[in-house]
Amino acid sequence: MSFHDPSWRLADLSRRQVLASGAATGVVTGFALAAQPVVAQTMIVTDATGLDAGIIELKSGADTIAAYRAAPAGAKGRPVILVVQEIFGVHEHIKDICRRLGKLGYCAIAPELYQRQGDVGKMKSIDEIRPIVAKVPDAQVMADLDAAVAWAKASGVGDDGKLGVTGFCWGGRITWLYSAHSPKVKAGVAWYGRLVGDRNANNPTYPVDIATKLNGPVLGLYGGADAGIPVSTVEEMRKALGPGSKSQIHVYEGMPHAFFADYRPSYRKDAADDGWKRFLDWMRSNGVA
Repeated sequence: MSFHDPSWRLADLSRRQVLASGAATGVVTGFALAAQPVVAQTMIVTDATGLDAGIIELKSGADTIAAYRAAPAGAKGRPVILVVQEIFGVHEHIKDICRRLGKLGYCAIAPELYQRQGDVGKMKSIDEIRPIVAKVPDAQVMADLDAAVAWAKASGVGDDGKLGVTGFCWGGRITWLYSAHSPKVKAGVAWYGRLVGDRNANNPTYPVDIATKLNGPVLGLYGGADAGIPVSTVEEMRKALGPGSKSQIHVYEGMPHAFFADYRPSYRKDAADDGWKRFLDWMRSNGVA
């Protein structure tokens, strides 16, 4: 599939794919227990044909962490997109996004950013996950994402001169922060990430605090009916960005949180498809192509 193929679109999961994934029988693997229920009727599955895809090891400081990566088989010097996980971790949906990007010619990498603090995949509720996430310092996350970029460059698969970052939910906030952290970032797309919050030692800043320090412009995609991210905070972020900012925020009226998460009941196909198109256009128009 061509890197710039405009005919590529997200498609609903076919019955054959459902059967192959085990979802038709109610056995859905690769998802955090807390992320249930998984809705097989809309879940998108992208195969790894033509890709180098799977788990790699990243050296980050004194630690070694896992990451999922997908890129065209045998490719060198591809644009890099960091894919930052939801609160549920690097589960099958996040891996699938990496494969979608790999099919489009990117080197996509999703590091396991909670690995040192705990395995959220086995936790049954979001209330169990939150204490784990609270232990994850932003500084550690920034370093781990840096390590993913370093791997892409050292392996030869990725071109760190064409670096983008995107993230969902928990990862949406991280997308804004990393775009301010790394001078290599050309563009970011943040999907419904928190913009304001209570500051503490592990999370000393929020996107509103770094709005004028972004190295690459960020496109924020938000739901107008997101109960956890009020539109008032979106407007606060717009004000913080200022009239001269190259960053933009688009709000989908009436859409809930996680409208892109095709495996969840919150999925809204029209908004998700439009958001995906905006995401790809944003990356390409800002040099991540």
